[in-house]
Amino acid sequence: MTVDMLNVALPKGRLGEKVYAMFEKAGFECPSIKENNRKLIFENPEKGVRYFWVKPSDVAIYVERGAADVGVAGKDILLEYAPDVYELLDLDIGKCRMAVAARSDFRDDPRKTLKVATKFSNIALNYYTAKGRDIDIIHLNGSIEIAPILGLSDVIVDIVETGTTLKENRLEVIETIVPISARLIANKASFKFKNTMIESVLTHMASQREESK
Repeated sequence: MTVDMLNVALPKGRLGEKVYAMFEKAGFECPSIKENNRKLIFENPEKGVRYFWVKPSDVAIYVERGAADVGVAGKDILLEYAPDVYELLDLDIGKCRMAVAARSDFRDDPRKTLKVATKFSNIALNYYTAKGRDIDIIHLNGSIEIAPILGLSDVIVDIVETGTTLKENRLEVIETIVPISARLIANKASFKFKNTMIESVLTHMASQREESK
């Protein structure tokens, strides 16, 4: 971990571009990040900041392990993997929800074990455990929507944005588990040793969030 640089893990994609814009507005610009190339690491020594693009689900790992001082991760990732980081701020962007979806003709029979297909096994387990519901988790990594159609599962637990994909696969949301949005997170040691820079980022981001409301 570079002592004099603030290392920032950005999630690849549209969300990461929005997040970078917030950092830029906060005074931590890095012009080279906007160049059209395949580089993953960008730094601006004058501003004391280094950015790197990583897979959204990996941001929390980079922050927890100290390769990044701060980063932005979805609440879904924080709930699923429970990384040992500080969650500093809800950025109020990248909003969606974690939901249970099923075929429109599905009727739950509490006498039977509920078959749940999901990428988010811990979230699903915690949700149904709290309800006292007996479930069988089927962990899938993609195309979860087809699981109920093919009879692999009764329901799915997944992120829902517009619901279009569900409708196209004749599924509908039957329960919302939790709202999801992007969160600013920090490495615990970094928060102590680079507190001034991190607090500056936090203050600017908080004011931007309020302005956008």
